[in-house]
Amino acid sequence: MLQSEQQTYIETSLPFWDKLTSSEKNIVLQNAAFSFYKKGESIHSAEYKCLGLLLVKSGSLRVYILSEDGREITLYRIQEGELCVLSASCVLQSITFDVYIDAVTDCELLQISSSAIALLMHDNIYVEAFAYRAITERFSDVMWAMQQILFMSFDRRLAIFLLDESASLKSDELHMTHEEIARLMGSAREVVTRMLKYFSSEGYVELSRGMVKLTNKAALRRLC
Repeated sequence: MLQSEQQTYIETSLPFWDKLTSSEKNIVLQNAAFSFYKKGESIHSAEYKCLGLLLVKSGSLRVYILSEDGREITLYRIQEGELCVLSASCVLQSITFDVYIDAVTDCELLQISSSAIALLMHDNIYVEAFAYRAITERFSDVMWAMQQILFMSFDRRLAIFLLDESASLKSDELHMTHEEIARLMGSAREVVTRMLKYFSSEGYVELSRGMVKLTNKAALRRLC
């Protein structure tokens, strides 16, 4: 049973809420649930059942794919207040690849079941249009990720990554191991360690156990 504040959150956060009929609104409310995930916890993978639509109430998610050799390639992040449509890929016929979703931080999510989303997309053109528009908007994020991997030097990629993480966390201190950075970037730990040591020698960052502190953002930006 949804609490009144949870129902209010749904009504004010779903972009297509006002385009739903009364019965469709009831379908959403009856098939919506809030859940909590810890940092690093897997939320969706090829082995999991289709989750449906996810809305991030708090925290951050990472959407990625796996290469044939098992490397994780981050496609984009989903921040607080944003929706994740690819978690409902089972009801989107144009999505034919497997995506994985992990919690970057502790997070609270609103989940609307795949069966409810499938029904709404079939009966309501506004919901269908919203879903495919959301996918289209994320396509630019995917292309940016592929461009970095295929065409950018690693020092530039790492500088962009560090600056983006700093902006996202609103902190110059990134509590991440070299292994975590490598996994998020789809690279090898040795490559990350080597470049971070170079950045440290140039005064761009300070390194300590489990943390990278950005000390010269202007220099990092010049690399971008």
